[in-house]
Amino acid sequence: MLVSLCLVAWPAAGQTTPGTAGDPRGSDDVIVVGGDHYHPPYEFLDEDGRPTGYDVELTRAIAEVMGIEVRIELGPWSEMRHKLETGEIDVLEGMSYSEARDASFDFAPPHAIVHQSIFARRGTPPVERLEELRGKEVIVQRGDIMQDLLIEQDVGAELFTTDTHADALRALAAGQHDYALVANLPALYLSRELGLTNLVPVARPFSLRYGYAVKEGNADVLAQFSEGLAILKNTGRHQAIYDKWLGPLEQGEGLPWKRLGMIGAIASALLLLILGGIVIWNRLLKREVASRTAELHRQQQQLIQADKMSSLGVLVSGVAHEINNPSGLLLLNLPVLRDAHDDARPILEAHYREHGDFPFGGLPYSRMRDEVPSMLDEMLEGTQRIKRIVGDLKDFARQGSHDLGERLDLDEVTRTAVRLVDNSIRQATDRFEAHYAGDLPAVWGNAQRIEQVVINLVLNACQALEDRDRGIRLTTRFLPGDGTVTLEVHDEGRGIDPAALSRLTDPFFTTRRESGGTGLGLSVSAGIVREHDGDLAFASRPGEGTNVTLTLPVAPPDDAVPHRNER
Repeated sequence: MLVSLCLVAWPAAGQTTPGTAGDPRGSDDVIVVGGDHYHPPYEFLDEDGRPTGYDVELTRAIAEVMGIEVRIELGPWSEMRHKLETGEIDVLEGMSYSEARDASFDFAPPHAIVHQSIFARRGTPPVERLEELRGKEVIVQRGDIMQDLLIEQDVGAELFTTDTHADALRALAAGQHDYALVANLPALYLSRELGLTNLVPVARPFSLRYGYAVKEGNADVLAQFSEGLAILKNTGRHQAIYDKWLGPLEQGEGLPWKRLGMIGAIASALLLLILGGIVIWNRLLKREVASRTAELHRQQQQLIQADKMSSLGVLVSGVAHEINNPSGLLLLNLPVLRDAHDDARPILEAHYREHGDFPFGGLPYSRMRDEVPSMLDEMLEGTQRIKRIVGDLKDFARQGSHDLGERLDLDEVTRTAVRLVDNSIRQATDRFEAHYAGDLPAVWGNAQRIEQVVINLVLNACQALEDRDRGIRLTTRFLPGDGTVTLEVHDEGRGIDPAALSRLTDPFFTTRRESGGTGLGLSVSAGIVREHDGDLAFASRPGEGTNVTLTLPVAPPDDAVPHRNER
């Protein structure tokens, strides 16, 4: 079979192959065909950067049967559409038809019907019509037909554009905006390839004709592609290409009647088999074995996680040491830079008065003279904060002994723990309060281990909150009558079922199994508190939050130091 086909197709948009001098598209005999570089399964670049997909294979087949030479260029859709409008390319191999577009472009008979779908995250209220998108944040591909139609119909949605369908779906899956309006098959293909399991199509507002398009008036090129497409349809080759690329995805959208019939026959056969008592007993036994196996696997994963956590301290200590070196350099140099700027400022001011404004660091000096001192101060303050946090991390991660003979201040331990989990607190709530008693009597123990307990309590409180409007409150107190100091951690979270309260400190018991909880944090914390002769008490009601109280005995006088590390 002789093929007269020139496919210099793998360069990105804007890259061309050598052609006639002065003509960026090459020879006049070569038809430049454009398309979207990331619109699977219709058209996209493969792992080697070469064009592939349904549209690309169809274009190659038309070029073969018509005896024409084509060059395929794939790039960002909005850029390729602009190139068609300016005549830099001759034809787009896949463009949805609309009356508005028909004023600027001429269309060949469609070679596919593209269903447009509204995608949403699971749990998002569904919509059925475009009108229901009014006031919503909707993601669309830049230059895509759905952007055109939403603007033309004045739907009233707030539009956010991306370069590709993949970018739109990633943004939606990450929690950005409300809905994405994209082509159904590419969205299903990309959701599967990218593992975006939290997205579902909730409506199909449009089905549009999809085919070759040329700039209005380019009748010769359009006629060649229309004739070639007709030949492929009559010979059955178009259907073969369609089934190869689009058939599997279309079948995945629903169950064909043949498959339903097969499933029904299999189900009937199974019903006949399970009538026997031996089969029923066997199934029950298998279910019990599977349950026990799953439980053992879950416990194994929890033990693996616990081992990882024990190794985390070594990693944190090493990272903290590496961060200390550059932060120490900054702390040494920033004051020098600030003093140097202060010394140079009179000279800069004199120059400014004599010669007027001048560039300083890329901006006018009149603006930078007030900005630079505050920038240096903020940098110095930030570096000092980094050093403080790194120090706290090193103290927390240090593999210290179990010596409990250290006099410690519960207020100071709590402040350090709060600094370490500051980022988790800010992500969980806008209402965090810490009330320190001040001048608390010392307690005997190990500061690093008590700090670990406080961190666990605060993180559990953060994870219990259902939205950022719920708050967390920390309070320290001295109870002279009991000879104890206390830390109370109160959260306004979902609360705990009364039946679970008595099991909170059991190893591997957790109410957050589905979100990765191992049930080790409170168990370890309770053991540490018992080592310090203290108490950890819980009070909670579902929907009303949880109150955790850490109680530690006050240290005896210095001349009565207990040898607790020898116990």
